[in-house]
Amino acid sequence: MNAPPRRGQAVGAGVAIIVVTVLALLLVDRFRRPGPRPLFQLPVTCGEVWRLSTYPGHDDFDVDLFPTEGESWGRPVLASASGTVIESGINGSLGGRTPQNPRGPKGRGGGYWVKIDHGGRWESQYLHMLEPPLVEVGDEVAIGQQIGKLGSTGNSGAPHLHYEQRVAREKVEAWFGGEPSGITTDDRELELERTSANCP
Repeated sequence: MNAPPRRGQAVGAGVAIIVVTVLALLLVDRFRRPGPRPLFQLPVTCGEVWRLSTYPGHDDFDVDLFPTEGESWGRPVLASASGTVIESGINGSLGGRTPQNPRGPKGRGGGYWVKIDHGGRWESQYLHMLEPPLVEVGDEVAIGQQIGKLGSTGNSGAPHLHYEQRVAREKVEAWFGGEPSGITTDDRELELERTSANCP
C-alpha cells in the first residue's frame, strides 16, 4: 500500500500550483494585445490653456504641465479618461514644498500620485500633487472628475503636474483630444501650449 502524502508535501504542492497559476496569468497578460487608445483629454479644467514641457534628463514621453495664467498651487487635477484607480497615495517621499514654503526641501519620486487603469492595458499617471489624492484604489472615475490638486511634492522643483500615458506598462507619447502631444524625447527642452477640452 502507498503511504498517504504527508501534510508538508500537500502544502508544498498547493503552493507550487498557486505559483504556476500566477506566472501563467502574468504571461497571458504580458502578451495580450492592447485595446484601442482611449480618447484622453488634458487632465486640467476645460477651456484653460496649459504649457506642456520637457527637458533633458526628464525621460522620454514624460509631460510636465504648467498653467499659462494664474496661480499654480491647488489647481484641480482631473482624470484624463474614465477608468479604475489602481494606485493612490505617496510615491517616494513628500519633501517640504508647499504654497507657504515653495523653496522647502525636495522629496523623492512622485510625491502624492494617482494611477488609473483605463482598460485595454492603457494607464495614466499623475504625480507631484499638493495633498493626498481625492480618490482611493478601486474607485471608478469618470473623465473630467477631480482626482487631486496640483502641487510640488516628491522630486519637484516647482508646482506642476507630471503626467504619463502607458500601454502594456510601457510609456508612450501622450495624446490629448485625439492628437499627439508632440513630446516624445527628452533630448532637448521643449514647450508647447494646448487648450483643455476636458469638458462636461
